[in-house]
Amino acid sequence: METEALLKVEQLALKKFNIFKHNPLHYLARAMLASMFIGFGVIVAFKTGNFFYMENSPFAYPMAAITFGAAIILISYGGGDLFTGNTFYYTYAALKKKLRWREVIKLWGFSYLGNILGACAFALLIFLTGLFADASVNTFLLDVVEHKMSYPVLPLFFRAILCNWLVCLAFFVPMFMQGDGAKMFAMMLFVFCFFISGYEHSIANMCTFAIALVLEHSEAISWGGVLHNLIPVTIGNLIGGSVLMGVMYNYVNR
Repeated sequence: METEALLKVEQLALKKFNIFKHNPLHYLARAMLASMFIGFGVIVAFKTGNFFYMENSPFAYPMAAITFGAAIILISYGGGDLFTGNTFYYTYAALKKKLRWREVIKLWGFSYLGNILGACAFALLIFLTGLFADASVNTFLLDVVEHKMSYPVLPLFFRAILCNWLVCLAFFVPMFMQGDGAKMFAMMLFVFCFFISGYEHSIANMCTFAIALVLEHSEAISWGGVLHNLIPVTIGNLIGGSVLMGVMYNYVNR
């Protein structure tokens, strides 16, 4: 059933690999772009949600979830390279013998590093703008970050598995569709689902944490909290994309 879309997954994985082979710095720059695009989504989402949060409105999270969908559109059409999507693409290509596993691991490492660098660069830009300096604007974001840094490890891990399963579907399902409008709507719908459900996305968290750290924040927000969240969330995202998407679609389409 999914043969045509899975062929596109293989082609996309090989296209990314060819960019890496030609110039690893180009690949790294694309990975930086992806997390910067997510950074735009984070800013829009939390600035929108903050208006409702300050009024103790139950619509704070839903409004943030709706507006965060802009990030996936920027990544898909803006040429960014996202680690979480790559967990699916490269796993599937390796299982189809189009990539070797050592190449897959290297590509994952470079995309993750680029995503980190992009998140840090974007946070610096936001700090220099001063747009999030006031408590009337950043309260919602800082409150969410504090909660994310204090969740127990096991729930974070399983939330991350579900998150990247859904996010990879947000990239995969539109491959069946014709027309950019339908594709963008499907992507934003899936992203809304993961955001509103409270799942954990390593790169979105990375961007949100980087922004929180450059703002005036409480002691509950720390580098230790970043590692407490990102280590289990990254592993969970890797399992969600590689096993529940890559391995599963390879198995059911033999």
